[in-house]
Amino acid sequence: MKELHLVGEMSETGRLVLLGAPLGNPADASARFREVLAAADVVAAEDTRRLTRLARDLDVTVGGRIVSYFEGNEERRTPELVDVLAAGYLVALVTDGGMPSVSDPGYRLVRAALDAGVPVTAAPGPSAVTTALALSGLPCDRFCFEGFLPRTGGARRSRLRALAAEERTLVFFEAPHRIAAALADLAAAFGADRPAALCRELTKTYEEIVRRPLGELADWAAEREPRGEITLVVAGAPESAAERPDDDTLRAAVAAREAAGLSRRDAITEVATEYGLRRRDVYTVVHAGP
Repeated sequence: MKELHLVGEMSETGRLVLLGAPLGNPADASARFREVLAAADVVAAEDTRRLTRLARDLDVTVGGRIVSYFEGNEERRTPELVDVLAAGYLVALVTDGGMPSVSDPGYRLVRAALDAGVPVTAAPGPSAVTTALALSGLPCDRFCFEGFLPRTGGARRSRLRALAAEERTLVFFEAPHRIAAALADLAAAFGADRPAALCRELTKTYEEIVRRPLGELADWAAEREPRGEITLVVAGAPESAAERPDDDTLRAAVAAREAAGLSRRDAITEVATEYGLRRRDVYTVVHAGP
């Protein structure tokens, strides 16, 4: 087994190391990233061809075995890698960019390794989430990461209605062919004037940061049809200055929406969003009765 001193002494079992890979610019790879990549007995990569190109760009010779580890084979390959770890070998996990497990393969293997008593550590590196957040010009002191929005319009709009009152800055990933529709739904749910930033192709040659209100950003995306990897940052909802409405007002608001044709579930969701309340609180008021 190859030895690499990462944290303390090597144990009798192997070690799993999560590698924070460059988002686009190979120069962002850390010295530790290079060291682990060269020393690992097995490198589990989301895309083996991309990893091979990256290693070549970094002038790193990968001495260990390279295996694929992506969404389609995670379930099958995880126990194989745990067996390798249990046998005392060093396994590195790397995705196409950023940290494994963050909307990328990795969580399943991390959980299985921990359950098997295998030490897990990381060579931290680039992250599209924090990079986009820092570049957005929006508040960074409190934020929440929502990953990819649902692919279908109805599910996406339902998720956004639930998030409309969130006061923390929101970070999303989105596919280029869905970004225009997603932005239109965001503008409808959050308000066209809500500040946002679309971060495209971070750290790459054609990096682009577009900072506009959601309504303008939706129009821009519909016209431009942006390509590449997209991270979207949206300002949180402003703190409500209004006092919480009384229970009778909430019940009346829900009843009015039901009379207009909404289901009770959707009516409660809309009222909660309008008043900046938690949906379950409105639900409790409605079902408690007068």
